[in-house]
Amino acid sequence: MTSPRSVSGGGGGQSLFDRYPQARRRDSLRRQQMLRVRGRSVAWLPPLVLLLGIVMVDIHTTTDFRMISWLVLVPGIAAAICGVWGTVVYAVLAPMTYVAVDSQLPPQHQAGPADLVLAAIGGVLATAACVVRVRGEARALHMADIADTVRRTLLRPMPSDWGGLDHAAVYLAADSDARVGGDFYDIQPGPYGTRVLLGDVQGKGLRAVETAAALLGTFREAAYHEPDLRTVARRLETRLRRHRDHQAALGRADGDRFATAVLLGFPPDAVGSVDVVNFGHDPPLVVGDDGEVRQLPPGDGLPLGLGELARPDGQPPPVRTVRVSTAETLLLTTDGVTEARDGRGAFYPLAREVAKAVAQDPRVARPRRLVTFVRDGTLRHCGGRLADDTTVFAVRRRPL
Repeated sequence: MTSPRSVSGGGGGQSLFDRYPQARRRDSLRRQQMLRVRGRSVAWLPPLVLLLGIVMVDIHTTTDFRMISWLVLVPGIAAAICGVWGTVVYAVLAPMTYVAVDSQLPPQHQAGPADLVLAAIGGVLATAACVVRVRGEARALHMADIADTVRRTLLRPMPSDWGGLDHAAVYLAADSDARVGGDFYDIQPGPYGTRVLLGDVQGKGLRAVETAAALLGTFREAAYHEPDLRTVARRLETRLRRHRDHQAALGRADGDRFATAVLLGFPPDAVGSVDVVNFGHDPPLVVGDDGEVRQLPPGDGLPLGLGELARPDGQPPPVRTVRVSTAETLLLTTDGVTEARDGRGAFYPLAREVAKAVAQDPRVARPRRLVTFVRDGTLRHCGGRLADDTTVFAVRRRPL
């Protein structure tokens, strides 16, 4: 189940792409940043310093200690940090320097052509290695661009006041190189009010991403066009079943795929209430500026894709209407938060920690501060070792 590890007012969150190119991209970018001074690359400097150092040491030591053959290292260092043409320059410069320095000594003390051939071969191999490295980094950057595009499509960026709601979200990937996974969320305004969805697809990898994308696509259409929130819930259930049938027809073992989710509706004519449909997900917390923290009643619905087990007629779980004022924030999380464990195996006490923080500072109840607090608390509780992808999402209705 992807984003960045940052808080945003909109989208954010790869377990879908090859981790190796992503790791290489991260290392490449870090190396490029380290080798820049005032915006200019200084990658050429370390190989030059090494070359000059070898020459100086060789000149100022006795003839019994010859270091000139160490010039073979110079193209190798260039291949690791410079571009292809920079490596070619050092692959040519190293043998030329070898000849210039070695020829200054009496014949009986010269290193001879054997080490010259070694330096030349080293330059050729270093150039070839640099070509492979640069191509790999280009491929990693391309894959990262694809991953970011998928993330922005799945967890689309949203304006700060989208649908009349203040909102903030953070996605924490269990894998530090991840971009997107089975956690999903969105806000869809429409003529019948604003609808909010947060869910967690069972499993990981590309198949979980496909399922999340299918559910989000259906939500964005149904939440806009359907006047009844119960109909939106029914279409989500139907969509997941159709998706599983399609995967089974392709011969994929996705017949038991399901997703927990919470569907919220903010009716335009009922400012002090919120409609809730819970598909087997942890119920949201209501966090007030006055320091009160309460949990919404748990829903009696099964996860999406399993509704037929409880209701053979295919009807979704009931819509519950709860009172939530404009001074209260709804906090929705996936199980990466509630199931985060510390070194002793204890779960993260989300409600207790939030209540304590809001009592000390009521501003923590604001969506952006709240998701930041929960993110930091979760990482601190588990020592930064996330066992599952984690999403923290907070929404609050703007006052009229």
